[in-house]
Amino acid sequence: MREDWIQPILDEARSKGLERSALPYPEAGGKIKIDGKEVLNFSSNDYLDLAHHRHVMDCSREALDQYGIGSTASRLVTGTLPIHEELEERLAKKKGYEAALIFGSGYMANAGTIPLLAGRNDFIFADKLVHASMIDACKLSGAKLVRFAHNDVQSLETRLKQFPNTGNRKLIITESVFSMDGDIAPLAKIAALAEKYDSMLMVDEAHSTGTFGPHGAGLVRELGLEKSVTVSMGTMSKAMAGYGGFVACSKNLRTLLVQSARAFIYTTAPPPATIGAALGIMDVLESSPRLGAILQANADYFRSLLHAGDLNTLQSQSQIIPIVIGNNERAVAVSKTLRDQGIIATAIRPPTVPDGSARLRLSITLAHHIDDLDRAAEAIISVLNS
Repeated sequence: MREDWIQPILDEARSKGLERSALPYPEAGGKIKIDGKEVLNFSSNDYLDLAHHRHVMDCSREALDQYGIGSTASRLVTGTLPIHEELEERLAKKKGYEAALIFGSGYMANAGTIPLLAGRNDFIFADKLVHASMIDACKLSGAKLVRFAHNDVQSLETRLKQFPNTGNRKLIITESVFSMDGDIAPLAKIAALAEKYDSMLMVDEAHSTGTFGPHGAGLVRELGLEKSVTVSMGTMSKAMAGYGGFVACSKNLRTLLVQSARAFIYTTAPPPATIGAALGIMDVLESSPRLGAILQANADYFRSLLHAGDLNTLQSQSQIIPIVIGNNERAVAVSKTLRDQGIIATAIRPPTVPDGSARLRLSITLAHHIDDLDRAAEAIISVLNS
């Protein structure tokens, strides 16, 4: 048998319009050059256009020069460097928590944290559209996974009532800004339910860190929910333009994570240059507090252009703007047509999004100026309405 089982799987994906490939690009960011031509990239998560920021790059180089290319060990052996602790202290302060802990990626942050918050005899209540990494972490935990309708507080309360307190832990998980729909969770109402039903609450702030809240502190901080949200999770790979993940939490929970989180313990510490870049980003967010507000104003403007062209952006309220096409093959064809016109808008298909909801998932960044948004909207409207 060996590998003869692989080809039928690949053939089936191709027949459904779900074949994937990793296309190389000559550079990263919201505005790039391909074959000497400027291209608008609406599939980058570099929301604040900081991946090439001079100060951020200088901080990364300084860390590289001081510490070398790698941490060379796990955090609990000899991999913890002064800059790891400095970044954790600054993240905790920004997020309004007692402590923070860095992981190798956002995926690892979720995979390391959720299985500690809930185990085999416990319950996890998850929004139907939470990120795949959160669902995988729920499976790792062994807890009973209970899904509630997307951003539906009544649905969540119904589910919570179905499982009365019996000494088992309860954990509610959601995102603040949802990665594929761009809408915002009713965090204050969810936090109130968490308190009412004696549940912990974990919020994935991957797409709101840097883009919402005071100095980019996220929506949990903006809404003053730090005491109601057990864990505020974030990444350094979206608005922070680099790589890595983290959780902000109590000192006690951080201590427990250091003791027991497998995704923290059994892996090499993030490399110094990556941490140095994150520290540089923190400097920029402190010195330029309006970056997120400018981004959201530009996103509002772009949405208004799409709406004027009769395009449906679902409930988007952020820099993430979806345009649902439905059919997988048509989504890919539209994406290719736009690319030929100098606009990168990658088609997102199942299983990343639900069946029948293939879409263009557009990311507005500060690399996109108003005239860029005008041009892109005109092209997208023209292609989709043709």
